[in-house]
Amino acid sequence: MMNLSLEALKQQALACRECEAILNPNPVIQISSQAKILIAGQAPGRKADKANKPFADASGDKLRQWMKISNDDFYNENKVAILPMGFCYPGSTKSGDIAPSKVCAPLWRKALLAHLKQVELTIVLGQYARQYHLPSSQLNLTETVKQWQKYAPEQFVLPHPSPRNQYWFKKNPWFEREVIPALQRRVKQVTSDN
Repeated sequence: MMNLSLEALKQQALACRECEAILNPNPVIQISSQAKILIAGQAPGRKADKANKPFADASGDKLRQWMKISNDDFYNENKVAILPMGFCYPGSTKSGDIAPSKVCAPLWRKALLAHLKQVELTIVLGQYARQYHLPSSQLNLTETVKQWQKYAPEQFVLPHPSPRNQYWFKKNPWFEREVIPALQRRVKQVTSDN
């Protein structure tokens, strides 16, 4: 897989049915070798799955607000790559979406990421993406986000922008006061270089 062009690899990933025994496969990713921002999310939500478009929901609205980026720029694959830990909607329970499938990351992630040589900023959303991108960290998500300056400007580790995280946002007002303005400055810097 490592020798394939990005386009060939992308088409294979979009056609993937490896999780068919446990999910209704519909991979939702956005990727180009020109992208300067990588969003490492968890998995598409129900609305994103139905729209076949990443972050086509309230979480996406919040994320674009945090980034201070237009829909046109966000959905321009030459600017923003969106590569979640699980490519397909995992389903949900009463308390939220099920964890991302563990099939996608080992199968596709390394090969796809190898083509993203222009990335200057990686936005790591949620605990599953944090575990992948910062495997040696012993900190929980909140503590990792508090240490944002340790990873910036190349990475910003953020909580998931889901409306279900309202309690976390209220409990951690420093996040929107300190981290979001720094993230917005970095996004502006990276996208204005295009």
